[in-house]
Amino acid sequence: MATTTTWAPELTRAAASRRPRWRPGALPALGLVVAGVVALWWTGTPPAAGATPGGMLASFGELAGLLASALVCAQLLLVGRVPWFERAVGFDRLVAWHRSLGTSVVLLVLTHVALMIVGGSLLDGLTLWSEVPDVLARQPYLWPALVGTVLFVGVGLSSARLARERLSYEAWFAVHLTVYVGVYLAFAHQLAGGSHFVDSPAARVLWILLYAGTAAALLTWRVVLPLLEHRRLALRVSAVVPEAHGLTSVWVEGRGVATLGARGGQFFLVRFLARGHRATAHPYSLSVVPRGDRLRFTVGALGDHSSAVTHLRPGTRVQVEGPFGRFTADRAANPAVLLVAGGAGVGPVRALAEDLLARGHELVVVHRAHDENGLALRDEFTRSPRLRYVPVPGRRAQLGYDPLDPAHLRALVPDIASRDVFTCGPPAMTQAVVRSARALGVPRAAIHHEEIES
Repeated sequence: MATTTTWAPELTRAAASRRPRWRPGALPALGLVVAGVVALWWTGTPPAAGATPGGMLASFGELAGLLASALVCAQLLLVGRVPWFERAVGFDRLVAWHRSLGTSVVLLVLTHVALMIVGGSLLDGLTLWSEVPDVLARQPYLWPALVGTVLFVGVGLSSARLARERLSYEAWFAVHLTVYVGVYLAFAHQLAGGSHFVDSPAARVLWILLYAGTAAALLTWRVVLPLLEHRRLALRVSAVVPEAHGLTSVWVEGRGVATLGARGGQFFLVRFLARGHRATAHPYSLSVVPRGDRLRFTVGALGDHSSAVTHLRPGTRVQVEGPFGRFTADRAANPAVLLVAGGAGVGPVRALAEDLLARGHELVVVHRAHDENGLALRDEFTRSPRLRYVPVPGRRAQLGYDPLDPAHLRALVPDIASRDVFTCGPPAMTQAVVRSARALGVPRAAIHHEEIES
């Protein structure tokens, strides 16, 4: 099967004209949840709880536990593939919020445990070391809570930068799955012994609805709908094409691909149903605007999973979720646009350029690579008179300068200040482009970027 591509702007105008509708309210909704939890705690806490230091500490410990439980539900919903959230703020920002909430949840869980132990020891007249075994003996339902706490802390530690650098994605993902066990154990512990739920049927029902709604959303958008979509599309690998050193294009074919409504610059969560790939889905960007029943992902060898795509065989079944992302042509407000690509970032930039041309923009594409062999898809950027392709191969140490610093970037694109700037590539390159663009007078609102991390 032929795997060459052609620019076809007339086929992409409809997709390029669709603008994601901003739906505000995600953060206010989170604020309402927190306010509701505080109100639940306040109305369910007897005035006598603040009469002694031990009672006051234990009461605030209960509040920390309630907040942690509510925020972990919000944290799961942020990455639950819920379309409302993704369209409102974008997948990348949802992931950032998810990580921030994760830190807050772990700190609240540890605060809850510490305050309950200290407060309980003051109330019982025991030392801290005696309080723990005494409470576990008197309240056996706390054992699941202890296990859940250990799981929450383990997941939090696995997400620290130092741990992420040493863990493979597959190992990190396996550790993260244990958070669902921790959530269940915390939920069971609260219903079994939480003073705010034992004595209040209404509060108990509301708490069950919170967890049931979260579970229903996760099952719907992360399990049921992806499986139904997989069955409908029946996607399979049709070709695997080496593009350049460390970069491979995977062509995928199925039924009804056009109904996905994907645009240049967006990505899918892709799971290849082959040995070594089934366990996890990875984010891969489109490298050509979808047309007909075909998708193309140009994948950089940035890890074990992405390196192994070269061994995929035609006919391998593929499951996708998406599209996601707001690195799209509709964000460009100026008629002239600069695109800067590096490494695996050339894929989304290639597809984005196609959409931008369809909208009538004039483009300059600056393509960074370590050497000439890394300039993947370069031939596909030379097929339109409204696109100027500028390859910049060579490491900075070899060149003797940084071609993306303000002076050299202005030499490449003298009118950069009047352009929207889109950049996609390794974090260091992306940060360099953003700094240079700002130094050269490009407004912050006109700079759009996504990072490709190893």
